[in-house]
Amino acid sequence: MGLRQVAIHAWSWLNYKPVYSDSMGMPNRRAFPEAQAMWVPAEDERRLAAYKLLSAYDHNQAAEIAEVVDGPRARDRREFGDPSMFIDTLVSNVLGREQKIVVPGAEKTGTDDGESVSAAAAEHVQELLRDWAKAELLPMRLQQCERKTVALGDGVYRMAWDPAKKRPTLRVTDPGFYFPVIGEDDDGGEYPRRVHFAWELPEDTKRGLKARLRRITYELDWIRPLTVAGVDETGTRAVRALPPTPDSAPDASGVTDPTGPVLTPGDVVEAESGAIARQYTWNDKPSYFTCYLTDATWIIGDLKGNVDVDSLPAAGATYATRSDGEVLDHLDLLIDFIPVVHVPNTVPPAEEHWGQSSLAKALQVFDELAGSDTDSARASATTGLPMLAVSGVADGRQELAAGPGMVFKLGEAGKLTAVDTSAALAELRNHVGDLKDRASNIVRLPAVSLGTLSPSEVPSGFAMQVSLGPLDSLIGSMRLAREHKERLLLKFVQRLYLAGQHPNWAGVTPQEAELVRGPYTPTDKAAILDQVANGVPKGVISLETGVRMLADAGFPIDDIEKEIELIQSRAFEQARFLADALGNPEEVASYLGRGAPETPETPAPNLPPAPADDTTQNLSGQGQKGSRGNE
Repeated sequence: MGLRQVAIHAWSWLNYKPVYSDSMGMPNRRAFPEAQAMWVPAEDERRLAAYKLLSAYDHNQAAEIAEVVDGPRARDRREFGDPSMFIDTLVSNVLGREQKIVVPGAEKTGTDDGESVSAAAAEHVQELLRDWAKAELLPMRLQQCERKTVALGDGVYRMAWDPAKKRPTLRVTDPGFYFPVIGEDDDGGEYPRRVHFAWELPEDTKRGLKARLRRITYELDWIRPLTVAGVDETGTRAVRALPPTPDSAPDASGVTDPTGPVLTPGDVVEAESGAIARQYTWNDKPSYFTCYLTDATWIIGDLKGNVDVDSLPAAGATYATRSDGEVLDHLDLLIDFIPVVHVPNTVPPAEEHWGQSSLAKALQVFDELAGSDTDSARASATTGLPMLAVSGVADGRQELAAGPGMVFKLGEAGKLTAVDTSAALAELRNHVGDLKDRASNIVRLPAVSLGTLSPSEVPSGFAMQVSLGPLDSLIGSMRLAREHKERLLLKFVQRLYLAGQHPNWAGVTPQEAELVRGPYTPTDKAAILDQVANGVPKGVISLETGVRMLADAGFPIDDIEKEIELIQSRAFEQARFLADALGNPEEVASYLGRGAPETPETPAPNLPPAPADDTTQNLSGQGQKGSRGNE
């Protein structure tokens, strides 16, 4: 028998548990039957088993999984919710006190015409996205996804255009249902071109339904000719098929020829390559790719041979039909992206796709903590009801039992001794405290963030800020892993609105948008207010930056741009300086948000009447008489 090989992979930090890594290095089949299903790819077995084990820790059920290998005694282990408390704390910290959609440039108040147009467009998109976030309950969706991302290491958003609601819908999917197709030569850091969501549907004897497998597939592929809803050769199964090809107009001899495949309206066939091109609203150049959606189910008992989620036979599939009658068999969604966003909890290693759970590095400490809690509970029983040693009893046949008011009759040499186990209990409790501190240090959650440190024990605000240093770096790294994914999600929202031809988005150009998360640590509002009050008048920081600092600090500022307008409408001293500099009342009125006063017309000057003509002639004649001396 050869030596066991050491395998290092994305979930090898669980190899220390026999239930996860048996003698062959694979998860136990009785503990993780879902991961061993015949349709699950071999490379996903460890991942699915890890998800189930981490979920058990989150729900205080790790002992139930350990029972498979360790026997019934494993169920006696105490689990007091420490992993769940760590997850809740990390979720609240990474989310921050609030989340806000911001489009860069929407808060500019410049007077340049080009800048004003750009700012107005950014503000319009920002308002539309915020309305969508309110209607779609985005803060709740974020918390749902973060709970899974922090606990399991991965979270998944799935988006779709809802014609009834006339908006994109956002749903959170368990990562255990998520199966991206990543080839051997593909870069795991790049998003795959085919993604499956698959899960088993249990048998329903009342409805006469067998156990089934459902799979939803998104795939980016070349644009093909138009297909319509139809049926297969048997006439019993709904599929998509090519429509009848129309004939061309008859020539002079009356002969007609097929015109070729029918295209989706707007598609064109390039003469040189023969490829079908499509111009999407959000692209500057035509695209040759589109996203196809397939939703099908299979009877698990009918699946034979070596098949997995990516190679299920099309012959045995039953395709779903949408409410509008469209069969979901490679349905063209008329978009050139997969509306799925995978969110890793940590920045994945190079060329890797999956994140890592926040509990990964501290899981062995949590096991030790559960064992110490169990020993402490047992020791407290002997301390509260101590063991007694009795000697020299007068009646040796008497059965003794300790209780309140109990009297023992002892002989001359009789002795009653109580076994004191309080010292062992105190030591166990100290050990539990040490393990909790060790877990906090490993996860990088200081005691002040967990709420286990009394405020009176903090010597100063600076000392508390220093103690939060590890948490700052942790949250910064976690938010970095989410930043690009959230921008991608907001980009997909804009594109789905354009693809759905919503009237409010007609003529709108998609903008770069980002999700800004609020602070997670206590904020000194007075200090920030003092910085803004001193920095803005002195020109060190702009008014826009100052108002944003106040909003981030927790001041009740709902709209930064409107807040700036309100501040400027009362800044009469600055308006006077602006008037002296420009001499333009309209610019000053625009700065104050008011109308410029009407300037009255200057009245014509009232001059005295001109002298009469005869007087002018007399004066002219007198002048001529005085000059005749030279004649």
